[in-house]
Amino acid sequence: MSAEAVSASPRTTRFDDRAFILRALVEDEWALEYASEELRADRHIVRHAVGENGLALQFASERLRADRAIVRRAVGENGLALQYAAEELRGDREIVQGAVTSEGWALQH
Repeated sequence: MSAEAVSASPRTTRFDDRAFILRALVEDEWALEYASEELRADRHIVRHAVGENGLALQFASERLRADRAIVRRAVGENGLALQYAAEELRGDREIVQGAVTSEGWALQH
């Protein structure tokens, strides 16, 4: 199955093949949206996804949206990812500073 197949899948379709999702992320920075709940909680996969597209943080597990390193990477790639970070990190000076450096509009969140 190709990355195009991931994008063409209905939003309710979830893939649980780790290697497949990692390959799909190379071609489609939104592929995390189609990953299973288990893979959305996989630190390696989420780290890769938010490094390509910080907004992919919205598809990460709650636990990883509260992970300082994951969130710092996401907001560094796209400051608007701040809106998807756990509440306690949205008020963290270092995280907010990284978000604003990346995207000034991040202060809205």
